[in-house]
Amino acid sequence: MLGAVKTVSLVGSTGSIGTQAVDVVRAAPDRYRVVALAAHRSVEVLADQARLLRPELVAVGDAESARVLAPLLPPRTELMVGEDGLVCAARAADVVLNAVVGFAGLPVTLTALESGRRLALANKESLIAGAPVVQRARRTPGAEIVPVDSEHCAIHQCLSAVELHAVRRLLVTASGGPFRGRTRAALEKVGVAEALSHPTWSMGPKITVDSSTLMNKGLEVIEAHELFGVPYDRIEVVVHPQSVVHSMVELVDGSTIAQLSLPDMRLPIGYALGWPERLDHAFGAVDWSGSLSLSFEPPDRATFSCLDLAYAAGRAGGPAPAWLNAANEVAVAAFLDGRLDWLGIPEVVAGVLDRCDGSPLRDVEDVLDADRRARALASETVERRLASV
Repeated sequence: MLGAVKTVSLVGSTGSIGTQAVDVVRAAPDRYRVVALAAHRSVEVLADQARLLRPELVAVGDAESARVLAPLLPPRTELMVGEDGLVCAARAADVVLNAVVGFAGLPVTLTALESGRRLALANKESLIAGAPVVQRARRTPGAEIVPVDSEHCAIHQCLSAVELHAVRRLLVTASGGPFRGRTRAALEKVGVAEALSHPTWSMGPKITVDSSTLMNKGLEVIEAHELFGVPYDRIEVVVHPQSVVHSMVELVDGSTIAQLSLPDMRLPIGYALGWPERLDHAFGAVDWSGSLSLSFEPPDRATFSCLDLAYAAGRAGGPAPAWLNAANEVAVAAFLDGRLDWLGIPEVVAGVLDRCDGSPLRDVEDVLDADRRARALASETVERRLASV
């Protein structure tokens, strides 16, 4: 028996995850009603979404975007600007999808959890950087996180069939990105276009570059630890180029449970919005009547050193994951702007992590301070590298 219609807030609605979430809610109009949309600046896309979904609230990042957007909205739709708008959108519905890119998603994550909402989490950075304060907010009555990342959605599904004490390890799968199999020497001169040519997934530029360095997988290891409470020594990364097995859980008796589907983010989005119910729409269904080969291999940790940097930051705990995330965001932005070479990304991150002082994260201000300090150091490092060229 299906439950009542769920109200949904889509924060980051104009990005890759947000636009696919619109597909999901439109496929099940009897299940979901979008009451809030929020985005940074994509005025035309946001206006189209508002006319299509007729939400009660639309939030946009800045005053100039709001000025352009206002006459394009349907009647009786409230328009809000800036972080206040994001915060209102994050408490406006039964289910809040956080699809904001990067650390900027932290206020949405905290507001949704502190308001006792279900958080459909596609913004791993907020959980990773702000882990201590996010975990505290997660204890709010009614609050829950259901992950949207395909790997963590897969683990969530696998763990629903077993008790945690029966789990030997989590196996997080990675496509290997566009540079799988290349040596470090072969990656010295790769450009932005090559890094953005992902072999199996269509994603935004930041996460696609993270996939090329395996930083995305390292961040997912930290996210898996925070979501499921499994120690780092029992979380492993396995390269699986076909991206059909989205992750696996190995049990103490030798059994392995896996979740398989074709690469389609609408499946984990629908799962997170509807859990424990499932959509009738079969996004990502595998055609088992044809031939299908699945292969697995260990990651090349020497070439893709971001993976071990993430493990080290996760094990260090405290502010280290926040420093890791901030340094990586600065380095990736510099790479996308043509100001840093691809091999410079892990070098910048490693240099910043070496200077992490271990100050505890007691509240949101501590998290913001750690992020600011790490960004400043990363920016200085990038500038020094530019000056030396």
